[in-house]
Amino acid sequence: MFGFTASIWIMTQLPPSSRGLHPDLPRTALVDSSPTALIVGDAPVRLWGLSSRQRIGKQLQRLQIAQAPIGATAGPGAMVGSVVVVHAGWVYDEPLLAALTQAAVGTLLLDEISGKAVAAKVSAAQAASLARALETGSEPPTGLQSRTPATLASHYNNKLRKRETPYLLPLSAGTLAAIEKRMFAGSYKGVTDAITKYLWPLPARHVTKWCANVGITPNQVTFVSLLMVIAAFQCFWTGHFGFGLVAAWIMTFLDTVDGKLARVTLNSSKFGDVFDHGIDLIHPPFWWWAWIVGLGAVGLPLPASAAVLAIVVVGYVAQRLEEALFMKAFGIEMHIWRRFDSWFRLITARRNPNLLLLTLALMFGRPDLGMLAVAAWTVLCFFVHALQIVQAFAARRQGAITSWLSH
Repeated sequence: MFGFTASIWIMTQLPPSSRGLHPDLPRTALVDSSPTALIVGDAPVRLWGLSSRQRIGKQLQRLQIAQAPIGATAGPGAMVGSVVVVHAGWVYDEPLLAALTQAAVGTLLLDEISGKAVAAKVSAAQAASLARALETGSEPPTGLQSRTPATLASHYNNKLRKRETPYLLPLSAGTLAAIEKRMFAGSYKGVTDAITKYLWPLPARHVTKWCANVGITPNQVTFVSLLMVIAAFQCFWTGHFGFGLVAAWIMTFLDTVDGKLARVTLNSSKFGDVFDHGIDLIHPPFWWWAWIVGLGAVGLPLPASAAVLAIVVVGYVAQRLEEALFMKAFGIEMHIWRRFDSWFRLITARRNPNLLLLTLALMFGRPDLGMLAVAAWTVLCFFVHALQIVQAFAARRQGAITSWLSH
């Protein structure tokens, strides 16, 4: 009960993006409600099951930008205020589109490779002429300030914990595979555990593509991962560690797929975000408990099983509380402060590194030593995180704590 209560408390301490508000965008993207959006042109291919117009429309909806009705540019006074005109022949990284909606009126976005104008934020009086220019490939109206993705949008993505230039990609049948590969890479977190970062990307991209093509939703993937959580718990409890690890690793893989599927198909929801994060937060201590019980079932009981259980469960909750404290005190996640912190996230005592320890121990026929290794690693990581907090309080005396990725 303590672990469950603490996990729910931790969820309330997470940043708004992790609790189902808009997951990928800067907060300022929701402030400017004045622009109207106008989509022109089209592309003959579909990305992750969506046409280009559908994708841009969803992005604008997530940005709370209203689309102008068809024919809205006809006649004087048909639109008022500022207008964001977007050509659907290109694929826009969502932070880039968000930056354009927040840019000054008179901003023209260029494809850096071809030099073509692809989108702009202009006054309503200029919208019709700009729309014609984008559709025909002719010169846009004069007096616009040209920007590229590298100069228009921030390169730091706080939600995905990485630094990269937002993409702007011309969409055609010949470039579809490369574009989907780039989009999938863009959906990946830059700071995570080693398994998720290095082992899962290639198979996850293919499975995500298949799910998008057949219409499987992120929540459906998350539900299957929940079934794997239950299956792993049951197998561990009865000492069937091999079958349990298969179910557990499938769950960790699906945990990668559901988030990427939500991002590339723009199909995220508040319920889905809470569903996914809730499972992630709560299930690991139950797995370690079941593993310890299962050791008794196979004749390898730990001599101090209650103490080991307390260490792995309380240690897990304590580390989550440390992360919440760091976020509360300094406004950023612990794992993105310094290069060391991002590196240590690869191996810290979270679910996947712990599963790797258990898997290696089982391969040598000593699942009991695997759990002892998890307990020892949990204690060591707790003290490392405690030291990080102390160092951050000391460093704050010299100025605000910021992520090395944002520099």
